Amino acid sequence: MIRRAWAMVGAMLLAACAQAPVEAPVAATPDTEAPIKILRPEGLGPFPAVVLLHDCSGLGPRSSGAPGRWSKELLSRGYVVAIPDSFSTRGFPGGVCTDPSPSRADVGPFRRVRDAYAALERLRAEPGVLGDRIGVMGGSHGGSTVLATIALLASDRPPLADRKRHGFAAAIALYPACAIGSPPFTREYHPAAPLLILAGGLDDWTPAAPCVRLASAAAGKAEIKVYPDAHHSFDSKAPVRYLESRNNANAPGGKGATTGGNAEAWKDSIQQVDAFFAKHLKRP
Repeated sequence: MIRRAWAMVGAMLLAACAQAPVEAPVAATPDTEAPIKILRPEGLGPFPAVVLLHDCSGLGPRSSGAPGRWSKELLSRGYVVAIPDSFSTRGFPGGVCTDPSPSRADVGPFRRVRDAYAALERLRAEPGVLGDRIGVMGGSHGGSTVLATIALLASDRPPLADRKRHGFAAAIALYPACAIGSPPFTREYHPAAPLLILAGGLDDWTPAAPCVRLASAAAGKAEIKVYPDAHHSFDSKAPVRYLESRNNANAPGGKGATTGGNAEAWKDSIQQVDAFFAKHLKRP
């Protein structure tokens, strides 16, 4: 009986290990210095995949933790996940949420587009990944990067234009800054892939109203859902709080923003992400 009990425990442990996500070595691709972490679900695939773009807090000790929360959800649904680190090797290991230096523009959303496509190419080189079924997703600074990544712009040179047209199959931006671009995306926006935006109605950092206008300007190629009672970073368990030190272009004096989780918005956002990516990335 004792041997049988230990055998059962051993089998349970082996099963748990077999279902644990597998992390590939962190490495940078030849065309970018941003390290890229690859996480794989259990099994051989083939799998769809998602490039997950971090917010302004980065991936260091001060990270909001959003990439970890969302990668867990995506892995459990059978996606390979790539997480490029746009900040650490460029002099911003603590993120840029409160960094006062003008040099933070060096890692702005449009500069991070190359990281998104480097991660896309890295995923396409991974065994067992469906190269034509890769999405991109991010929140806040990462959400703005998503908008820039899939935007078809007249100023795009042929290599980047080709990458965009034959790149991501779907995109999700959580509480992004939508009034970016030249002209602003709120006036004219041409996404290279189906886009879903999830925003908070009480967001004073990246307000929802410009995102509603962006979705309208996308001529039916973008969807948006606004959670009326949610603040910025609603996809967390953190209490709602206001910090004066945060860089905020939408605040008087350019400083101060409110963040905090909203349980109902977090739960629904998981369902929205699941349904949207399943529709565009998974095989029928």
